[in-house]
This record gives sequence, structure tokens and C-alpha cells, in this order.
Amino acid sequence: MNISLIKAQLEDAETIHTLQIKSFIPLLKRYQDFDTNPANEPLEKVIARINQSFTDFYLIKSDGLNIGGIRIVKMKGNRLRVSPIFILPEYQGKGIAQKVFQMVEHIYCDAKAWELDTILQERGNCYLYEKLGYKQTGKTEMINDKMTLVFYEKYVKATSP
Repeated sequence: MNISLIKAQLEDAETIHTLQIKSFIPLLKRYQDFDTNPANEPLEKVIARINQSFTDFYLIKSDGLNIGGIRIVKMKGNRLRVSPIFILPEYQGKGIAQKVFQMVEHIYCDAKAWELDTILQERGNCYLYEKLGYKQTGKTEMINDKMTLVFYEKYVKATSP
């Protein structure tokens, strides 16, 4: 499986929107988080994110097929935020997300810290991020009686020349 990241352009907005819906709809059905779930976002929100000067959106490809996306938000102090990352359900559990994180950490090698959040009840997601070196910050946000967001960060060690 050949994984690649292609920086999204405005003309990719509909593709990203469709992938985002297909990827997040199982979570929307499970947690009923209609106000926060990316499957419920309009196309205009994806377009706005692609147009943000402080955002890089990438299509995730497997052997040339679009299978997901990742958005990197540049913040102050060389901090970066992943929000969101998504992979089509039929491609999940194959190590693709791990590979994508390695790729973005290589692209943004000057980052001092990374942050993201995920659903506390999705143990597989929490396990993945912890395996990648992310630590829970202690901050949580209850979205509804079925779902709580948990926040993570990862500090990058400076490499000496």
C-alpha cells in the first residue's frame, strides 16, 4: 500500500467533503453529536478551511485513490494542531494513520509541539495517539451524555546538528 499526501486545492473541496462525511458518519450515528461532528459540516466550511492562510489540508491517497484527509492548523510558537484527520472506514485499522502522522511530522519538522483531540470513548483512537507519543493534557469536554472529547499534545525534542 503506497500512501501519499497531496496538498489540497480549492477544487478538492467537494472530494474532501465527501470523504469527511463517509469517514465520520459511523461516529455521528453512534454519538449523535450533530453540532460537532465533521460529517454534519456543510461544504462551505471545508472551502473556508482550505482558504485559511494558517491551514494546510491534505488528501490522503492509497495507491492513487483518495481515502481520507488531514488538516494541519499552524498556531503560535511553532505549535501545530491536527483537526481533523479522517480515513474511509474500509481503510481504517491498516496502519495508514500512523504513516500519515510520520509524513506530516517530517513535512513540519520545525514543529515544537502538536495537539489534537479525539473521542474518549473511541479507545482505538486514544491508543493510536498514545502509541504515537501523544499525552493527554487532562482537559476534557463533554459533548453529550454519550461522548466526551479528550485533548492530547506531543512535544517534539529539538534535534541537535
